[in-house]
Amino acid sequence: MEEKVAQNQEQTQEKEEKKTSEVVKTVFKYILGIVLVGLGIWAVIGLWQSVWTVIKGCLGVFLILAGAITIAIAKE
Repeated sequence: MEEKVAQNQEQTQEKEEKKTSEVVKTVFKYILGIVLVGLGIWAVIGLWQSVWTVIKGCLGVFLILAGAITIAIAKE
């Protein structure tokens, strides 16, 4: 009987440790995500001229793809 109680206590402790480690991992992921979003915003603001050049450069390709998709939909 004492062995079963001891096993139950060990299992309970293991479950609590797993929950704690999962919470720590989740918090770490949130913090990492917030930091990466912040760095991304900083990069876009700091390199706005380059970002604008990329947007203007991709505009033609975007319009070609939009036209091709429209034609494909119209064929159906």
